[in-house]
Amino acid sequence: MAKNNIHPIFDRLLKRDDREKMLNQKSKVIWMTGMSGSGKSTIAQALERKLYNEGFFAQVLDGDNIRIGINNNLGFSLEDRRENVRRIAEVAKLYLNSGMITLNSFISPTKEIRQFAKDIVGEEDFIEIYINAPLEVCEARDVKGLYKKARAGEIKGFTGIDSPYEAPENPAVEIKTHEMTVEEAAQKIFDHILTEIKL
Repeated sequence: MAKNNIHPIFDRLLKRDDREKMLNQKSKVIWMTGMSGSGKSTIAQALERKLYNEGFFAQVLDGDNIRIGINNNLGFSLEDRRENVRRIAEVAKLYLNSGMITLNSFISPTKEIRQFAKDIVGEEDFIEIYINAPLEVCEARDVKGLYKKARAGEIKGFTGIDSPYEAPENPAVEIKTHEMTVEEAAQKIFDHILTEIKL
């Protein structure tokens, strides 16, 4: 279908600030990046619960959950990772315009891929959180057995082993998961974003 046959109706729909007022919060996209095993999903779960307990409406978008649904046709090449991030950034933007806070936990391994997500979401609404754990810590945890498979050559293009991970240079918050508890990590992020999400 030709693009000139597409007629968006965004201008006739309720606006983001209408939904934010109803939810009594400001919507933001919290983008947690880090290597496999760094603690992204665990911290996202704890932060979602913390936000809920404090009266905020949030939704976790997690890498594995997304890959068994909307992105189940994608692999792990850099091209497919980019498309994975593009789709989820578009979903996060829909949530953003619905007044919700989204907690995104994705490896998103390169600076270019994360900038791509930020460009889709909008810089003013994108809060980058670096979930930082040294490779040896991530590999020791190996909660999914992926590092072992990557070391054995059963998984190709695995971040941190034979595919690069580029750490953020200026994240809004850096969480060193080998130096703090999950609860402390969630609290640190919550404390940072509170002024951003409070109406």
